[in-house]
Amino acid sequence: MTSDSHASKPLSVVLAGGGTAGHISPLLAIADAIKEKRPEASILTVGTPSGMETRLIPAAGYELATIDRVPFPRRPSVDLLRLPGRLGGAIRQARRILEDSRADVLVGVGGYVCTPMYLAARKLGIPIVVHEANMKAGLANRVGARFSNHVAVAFAGTRLRGARHVGMPMRRAISTLDRSASAPAAKAMLGLDPERPALIVTGGSSGALSINRAIAAALPAFAAAGVQTLHITGVGKAVKNDDGGLLAGDGYRQVEYVHGMENAYAAADVLLARAGAGTVSEVAAVGVPAVFVPLPIGNGEQALNAAPLVEAGGALLVADQDLDPQWLERELVPLLLDRDRLNDMARKSEALGIRNADQRMADLVLEAVSA
Repeated sequence: MTSDSHASKPLSVVLAGGGTAGHISPLLAIADAIKEKRPEASILTVGTPSGMETRLIPAAGYELATIDRVPFPRRPSVDLLRLPGRLGGAIRQARRILEDSRADVLVGVGGYVCTPMYLAARKLGIPIVVHEANMKAGLANRVGARFSNHVAVAFAGTRLRGARHVGMPMRRAISTLDRSASAPAAKAMLGLDPERPALIVTGGSSGALSINRAIAAALPAFAAAGVQTLHITGVGKAVKNDDGGLLAGDGYRQVEYVHGMENAYAAADVLLARAGAGTVSEVAAVGVPAVFVPLPIGNGEQALNAAPLVEAGGALLVADQDLDPQWLERELVPLLLDRDRLNDMARKSEALGIRNADQRMADLVLEAVSA
């Protein structure tokens, strides 16, 4: 499509992705950056009826269309026999959305919704832009990359055909964060003592039982060292004592949720977290020293996501089964008390971080439209 072909109407961009916050957050950041560069652009997002996108995307002010969720069975089954029919139906839904919106370009960030969208866009001759968040590319984006000359990745080591390393699009409140300037206000907001080293623990939106157990058992060691802990447990994931009451301790505080993770990043001397692609990318962009505990299930992608930052000296990595109170007392407590080492980790982390990935993606989308 040439730039002349859409001169008579506003640029129409369709963004597809969803299922998890790991897909939705970069999608929204890309949408915002496109709107910033082309305020007249019409933006439509596409997800499935059952994902988090049904709540998060309308809340961000964007229109959401949905198509049927078509999982790809991993082994021979009745579902595999039904796959061609289901996929065909989803492709027809995708085609209708692209035609009705008079799409000039399709941007996909991964997830079930993207495969039918990519296939429909290819049939219609609509340019495709792909963004892959994980070190290990997902199936949908491996398909999309075959049909696109505009493929972007969050991690330099991601193997995807024709990929350009742009980083992870993220909310401006995070990408523009000045940790040292924001720390006093963030600590006050989160109820933290400005004089004590602060460990912030999060298991992600779904919580993490193994992390919760290890932290609970290590509280006496943290208290003895003068370390304070803010534990973000996840909604409905309160950490209890053996007697069923809320876990409590000297310098320990738990909350289910923090509004705006930039506040947690600013307040933390160390962040202990899973190694989702978004978390790893945000930690690097803002330069917060981190301890990553990769999710022990799945295809090992979380450990791969964390590897470049760990190798650069910006973060530590501990396997889920090795995270126990002894490890925390031996490795984490001394780190929290070593200001020089923390400053060094922050510098090494920030050197790998990319703060303007949203703008890079918006430029790539506009390049695809005018190609």
